[in-house]
Amino acid sequence: MKHEALFYQAEEGRKVSCCLCPHRCVIADGKLGYCGVRKNIDGKLYSMIYGRVSSACADAIEKKPLYHFYPGSYTFSIGSLGCNMRCKHCQNWQIAHSRTDNGGRGTSYISPEELVNLSLENKCSGISWTYNEPTIWMEYAIDGAKLAKEKGQYTVFVTNGYIEPEALDAIGPYLDAYRVDIKGFDGYRRNEEASEADIKISAELQDSRHCFYRDVANVKSVRPILDAAIRAKSKWDMHVEIITNVVPGYNDDTEELHEIARWIVQNLGDETPWHISRFHPYLELSHVPSTPVSTLESARKIGVEEGLKYVYTGNVPGHKWENTYCHSCGKMLIERVGFGVKTFEIKNGMCTKCGARIPIVGGFG
Repeated sequence: MKHEALFYQAEEGRKVSCCLCPHRCVIADGKLGYCGVRKNIDGKLYSMIYGRVSSACADAIEKKPLYHFYPGSYTFSIGSLGCNMRCKHCQNWQIAHSRTDNGGRGTSYISPEELVNLSLENKCSGISWTYNEPTIWMEYAIDGAKLAKEKGQYTVFVTNGYIEPEALDAIGPYLDAYRVDIKGFDGYRRNEEASEADIKISAELQDSRHCFYRDVANVKSVRPILDAAIRAKSKWDMHVEIITNVVPGYNDDTEELHEIARWIVQNLGDETPWHISRFHPYLELSHVPSTPVSTLESARKIGVEEGLKYVYTGNVPGHKWENTYCHSCGKMLIERVGFGVKTFEIKNGMCTKCGARIPIVGGFG
């Protein structure tokens, strides 16, 4: 469904400038932006996927993954078409890299009102915009999130974080959780002479190792993603969890992992969950082996050394570090089996053994 877009400016020669994400596409009449779903029609920018749903499922919030947000609840997950990155190993490539010039085949229209009703009918506690990048679905996400909040539903973005501040501010009042990828640090390191939040490019590191965002995702910089994560937490009080899919030879450098963990502690806080997930060969990275479990365990140790209290390993079913432990006494508080919660030992937000406060948003189930 065609719907006039937010976040654009008209330019000379019937061109438009899209202001939704840091690509800042200048789009000629009749053409699509980089994401493949925002189109200039007669000098106006339109979202071509408003309400166009490619995937919908009621599933566990732990699948996002979100481990400290309404644990054990079910969320109504939806996705559409398109993305503003080009990750070479994207697990949802077929929808994320589908363009609307194919007529939006494989999608069905669901209005914002129908979306909220479906969530309620399926006994879900909230709605998650996921599968493809929700930022490029912003007009629909805002309308759906407003209605969801009116009905007492929580709202979640599962996002790559490549968004402009104005767009994040538009949905900020209606978004409860922000699960964002930090895929790598792209040879960035902290400037010791600047503030803790400041980061600068290190040419030496860029020459010596892969720059994940440049080489794998085809975006210029991690900086807008970091800025958006800070803004989501500090300005809009969203619950933020971070995930890093560790790809051998690309972002498994110990110094880079230290940088990510250190940045999380300094800018989002030591209680921010960090999910370190296992990569498996796929698409253009089919030649890369699966991440050794030992690498994930070492990465988790790095996170703990940098001061993070909750670091999880992902895509390793049955591993002990998919569970939540009290940071104070070590008691297992949430035991997970796959995406399900088997035991829950937190009462009134505290460890049932030592009484330490545990940062969990929402109740169990």
